[in-house]
Amino acid sequence: MRDFRLFWGSDTVNQFGSAVSVFALPLVAVEMGVSEFAVALLTASGMAAFLVVGLPVGVFVDRVRRRPVQVWGNFGRAVVLASVPVVGWLGGMSFGYLLGAALLVGVLSVFVEVAALSYVTVLVPRAELSAANSRLMATQQVARLSGKPLAGVFAEVFGAVGGLFAVTASFALSGGLLSRIRTPESVPEVARRRVWADMGEGLRFVFGHGLLRPLVLCTTTFNLANGVWSALNVVFLVRVLDLPAGVAALLLGVCSAGGVVAGLFVGRLARLGGRRLVWLSLVCTQPAWLVVPWAEHGWVVAVGVFVPTMGVLVYNVAQVSLRQSVCPDRLMGRMNASIRFLAWGAMPLGALLGGALAEWVGVRGGLWVASVGMVLAVGWVLVSPLREAVAA
Repeated sequence: MRDFRLFWGSDTVNQFGSAVSVFALPLVAVEMGVSEFAVALLTASGMAAFLVVGLPVGVFVDRVRRRPVQVWGNFGRAVVLASVPVVGWLGGMSFGYLLGAALLVGVLSVFVEVAALSYVTVLVPRAELSAANSRLMATQQVARLSGKPLAGVFAEVFGAVGGLFAVTASFALSGGLLSRIRTPESVPEVARRRVWADMGEGLRFVFGHGLLRPLVLCTTTFNLANGVWSALNVVFLVRVLDLPAGVAALLLGVCSAGGVVAGLFVGRLARLGGRRLVWLSLVCTQPAWLVVPWAEHGWVVAVGVFVPTMGVLVYNVAQVSLRQSVCPDRLMGRMNASIRFLAWGAMPLGALLGGALAEWVGVRGGLWVASVGMVLAVGWVLVSPLREAVAA
């Protein structure tokens, strides 16, 4: 348990840094006076790495020890982000440099995230995965809840660029905590085939599995729409609702509190069964997204996001635990990478779509597309074998 607690702590501060950066990097771009599409492009660049290197990273993670991948990935992200305020203070900051830093951090994040998802089964018996994932995801929400408001505070006190030092410190601390884990981890014994063959095996496993296929289709559709939301939420709050940066960050943090609340009782919900919980968590919460495009005040946005965020956390605990329980260890990295490639790869496409929609139909129009898309994504699990859990 000591080593799981270290991993848990590492993941928490990692998520804190990620929460700050999600708000801080677009805010730097907003303060530079760039267009809505440029802000969306920056948001997309941080996630685009899953489309470019996601599948090869899954093969790599299945061939090596997973803890060192996370350690060096976190230290690498810390160095890259530390360079942004330094360059800014030296007067050399440009949108191109900011975009390049976001891209590189995104690539390193692929290694960290895929390795972390695959590493949980090294530290935790499969029978205890649901409880472990509940703890991890609940504290992720706490990190996001505190990270976004603090990003606004850092922006007000130190400037948007200076606030990135908080992200740097969190990634460095995350790597340090991981380096203290002592659970033995051997190099996997796998047949060294061509990378393309190994990537194909991972994708065939995901789409050939009756339970994993609807999960990846639901999550990918949701993330495509959520990418639109992510690209437009800062612009909507700051430019449309005319909220100060600190208030906007605080509001987004309050929205994330839905996941914290859900984390308090997700363990009790597990008695409903993982399969049933996958679809039930979404059906009961996601329609609340439709409130967001109507908002004229920040508190309406908070209500409209708070409720579905609860459902998303419960869904994620259920679907990640299900994925880990049905996948053999030799395919764990490729399974997680394949799903991340599709699900997270959809987010930068959604972010680019959000920027285009903001130009064509306005920011509110873009939020309508995002909200409707996130609600319709639930359909994939409702017409799948997961729905058969009703009769279980």
